[in-house]
Amino acid sequence: MMLSNKSCLSRLLPIPLATLLCCAAAHAEISDTIHPFVAVGYTYDDNLLRLSDGDVGYGQRSDRSTQTQAGILFDRPISQQRITGHAKVSRVTFDYFDQLDYNGKDFAADWAWRVTSRARGNIGATYNQTLTPFSDFHSNERNLRTQRSQYVNGAFLIFPSWQVRGAFTRNKFDYELPQQRANNRQEDMSEVGTDYLAASGSRFGIVARHLKGAYQYPRRINGVVIDDGYTQDELKANVFWLVSDITQVQLLAGYAKRKHDFFQYRDSSGADGRISVKWAPFKKVRFNADVWRNFAAVESTLVTNSLNRGASLGATWDVSAKVQANASIRREKRQFEETPGVVFPGDASDRVTGSTVGVTWAPKTSIQVSATAFNDRRNGNPLVGSRDYRASGASINISAQF
Repeated sequence: MMLSNKSCLSRLLPIPLATLLCCAAAHAEISDTIHPFVAVGYTYDDNLLRLSDGDVGYGQRSDRSTQTQAGILFDRPISQQRITGHAKVSRVTFDYFDQLDYNGKDFAADWAWRVTSRARGNIGATYNQTLTPFSDFHSNERNLRTQRSQYVNGAFLIFPSWQVRGAFTRNKFDYELPQQRANNRQEDMSEVGTDYLAASGSRFGIVARHLKGAYQYPRRINGVVIDDGYTQDELKANVFWLVSDITQVQLLAGYAKRKHDFFQYRDSSGADGRISVKWAPFKKVRFNADVWRNFAAVESTLVTNSLNRGASLGATWDVSAKVQANASIRREKRQFEETPGVVFPGDASDRVTGSTVGVTWAPKTSIQVSATAFNDRRNGNPLVGSRDYRASGASINISAQF
């Protein structure tokens, strides 16, 4: 950042962050590998805990929060290899529900390896600690969620237009509150596949996946101990299709079969996957659409997974060289699994709709100011821990990179 911008940012950011900005800027030109950044955000939410109209005993529903962040991005090419990543720490404080205040952490590192022109892949890890969303567990007690991931993947070109691939990913989730520790789990995914690489840049392939989920603490419902461990096998088409200069289609969809270690009547199978379309009919306007049907974890004390069907539509408009506007809408239905020992009268599902609008202003390439407004609504089923709620809010964020 140029020296002339420091006084301007000092008026926008708290004193500690302004000081960090100046110190980091003094060393920013030493290396092209490491790029410090800072950010500050302010959010208003009129229903922070995602409570239904009948919920009482929490005092007020709305709250304001302030988030400050500082970290580094790094990017280092070494011959044919490339090492990238980031390290970020944050402090989030709430005006009313101050017992929720927490320190966030976000770390990631990736080694993009390459051996000759035929073999390449990635090895990496991530660590993230943040506040668990309130959508499926409504409590005014702090509940931090920690996610650790490790992955390795590789592709080998066997012919000029054909490659084979393999990958392994491990995700581990841990929750702070004792009531939520039934969701502590480890999910392993292994896959193999092959692709045809078209001269146009498109890719058409097939992939076979095996997923295994293991829960650390079995749930106990009505005196019944429930092991929610599962395996899932998938066979899917894996397509990246450059239809034209303005249209791209990405598809990862096929058939999945999910089996549980106990209570096999919960097993299910069927179509599973996602299709994404990007369309840019105008130079400054772009659209993206997604449709999905897949299994997903639920952070609840009564159920652990659901079959989700949904769709989303988004648009981005480059208003000018420095201003960008965006908007999106989303709708999803979750069909919850049966739970042993519990009878769910009626339809054990919920429906969520959401919309966002935002604008980003970049007065300089290293500085961004963004404002976003959102509205969420859910029609739930309280018998499975999914309540009705309505929530709206807005946020403003300022970030600077050196």
